[in-house]
Amino acid sequence: MQKLEGKWLVAVSTGSDSMALLSMCLACGMDVVAAHVNYHHRKEADIEEAYIRSFCKAHKVPLRVKNAPFVWQGNFEAAARDWRYAFFVECVKSCDLKGVLVAHHEDDLIETYLMQEEKGVEPACYGLKEDMMYEGVLIKRPLLHETKKSLTMYCEKNGILYYVDSTNADESLTRNRIRHQIVEKLSRFERDMILREIAMKNAEKQERLCRVSAYAQQQSVSLRLYRSLEIEDRLALLRIFLEKEFPKASKAHLREVDHCIMTQKDFLIACQIHDLVSDGKDMFLFQKKQAYCDMYISVEQMKDSVSKFYKIEKGTPGVYAVTLLESDFPLHIRNVKDGDMIEMRYGCKKVHRFFIDRHIPLYQRQFWPVIENAKGNVIFVPGLGCDKYHYTVNPTLNVLEYTLLKE
Repeated sequence: MQKLEGKWLVAVSTGSDSMALLSMCLACGMDVVAAHVNYHHRKEADIEEAYIRSFCKAHKVPLRVKNAPFVWQGNFEAAARDWRYAFFVECVKSCDLKGVLVAHHEDDLIETYLMQEEKGVEPACYGLKEDMMYEGVLIKRPLLHETKKSLTMYCEKNGILYYVDSTNADESLTRNRIRHQIVEKLSRFERDMILREIAMKNAEKQERLCRVSAYAQQQSVSLRLYRSLEIEDRLALLRIFLEKEFPKASKAHLREVDHCIMTQKDFLIACQIHDLVSDGKDMFLFQKKQAYCDMYISVEQMKDSVSKFYKIEKGTPGVYAVTLLESDFPLHIRNVKDGDMIEMRYGCKKVHRFFIDRHIPLYQRQFWPVIENAKGNVIFVPGLGCDKYHYTVNPTLNVLEYTLLKE
């Protein structure tokens, strides 16, 4: 192992791989601090903690141990990983260290890749990256070119005691099943073939990301440009563009989003923070509204009335104008609903039909205001006009829908 400059945190579980890593660091004269997490999940946990304490004391290695009660929900492995990495980050920052060294090896890399393939996901990286950032802290994996067998042999050759995690034999866990049934049986030739496949896929992925990343950095993406790309480029673009919305989106999920974009002229795709929407030319992320327009207004409240969705002004003739009768109050200004109709001079018209005729995008339709009078009749739709009973050349007021003002 090559010596690294600076002071590093070494994650140690007492398994052969992490004990080999710590010993290699000491052998090449590195300045290190060891970190051990005791989940109290196995009966051997306290024995292993006592061992690493004695090892570090004998070799004069500073040791940080987290052995508080570990409470989790859901998947133990995922929760334990988050817990220990949060501890590592805390150690690095409090001790002003360069980063964390973890003992992932070649077997772990291949296992991770085979798990990714089995699940059908498209990860940020196939297999494991040698260097990665986690909450601003550098995580290094200096043993990815070593096999589990070689690390075990290193410990045995140098008389380094290590422990075997009894849960590693549980093949109900996907990683253990892949490890014992596939990875441990691979020949050197087969391992090299898989490693070349991983490297090739990562190279292709990086080249693709470089090609499409410029498009994703914009606030919007041209639909014409998007639809001209090959499927893999489109999915890569979506992954970047929707990274904050779906940080761990599966390839199947991205394919569903892509199918919607490719087959629908107008769309509104619900995301976590925003909605992915179209205006017919571009697609972009639209902030979800926290409240809909739904309020009653009396005669006294008519002056200078403004909300997120509309603005009331002094009346002038046009498709934003309406003349109100005393019997109309209180007015109900609300968002349009399915089935809303308005009785025009040329007959009843569905508000939805107006949206279609005017090519109003889906994301704007859900917040479009209408005025309903005290009888429950829709008497006015901004952009369409008022019903036949409220039309005049001297209107009382104008109601402007904000999204129209922005166009």
